[in-house]
Amino acid sequence: MKKRLLLTALGLVLTASLAHAQLGATTGTTTVSVAVAAEAALTAITGTSTLASTGTNFSTYTGTTNLTYFIRTTPTTGTGSIVLKVTTDFAPTGGPSVGTPPTAGDALTYSCTVSSPGTACTGPLTAKTTATTSVATFTADNHSTITGNSASVSWSLTNDPVYKVGTYTATVTFTISAA
Repeated sequence: MKKRLLLTALGLVLTASLAHAQLGATTGTTTVSVAVAAEAALTAITGTSTLASTGTNFSTYTGTTNLTYFIRTTPTTGTGSIVLKVTTDFAPTGGPSVGTPPTAGDALTYSCTVSSPGTACTGPLTAKTTATTSVATFTADNHSTITGNSASVSWSLTNDPVYKVGTYTATVTFTISAA
């Protein structure tokens, strides 16, 4: 009788453990969430844009700054822009100047090219030390390619005979924004 009870008890334990075993596949789910924000970035700006005069005497100095931009604006009310500002005027003194040109009419001007989806500035525009000026604008639901889009600024600087011989350098800061 003890053997039967032991075997019966052992059978109940095995049956109970098999009752909890699950047969077949089971599944579970999770929710993955991501908040995609408006973004903007500039890369590949040429370190130095050298302006050169070609052609006749005192012909205008010209040169180009190339850049790559990344943008994503919000779908309904988004906006964005690329602007520039001369943050350090030409130095040393005696040459061209954006803030206080030696001769009235001397200017550092530029025109823009921007690949879609950007809209290029309507130039030529005069660069300033006191405020930003436009390079490109973006509207709602604009987005660049994952590798970025191209833009450029074509510079033009008056070649005034009163400039002293030398090398003059200015710093231009580009800023991109998106909302």
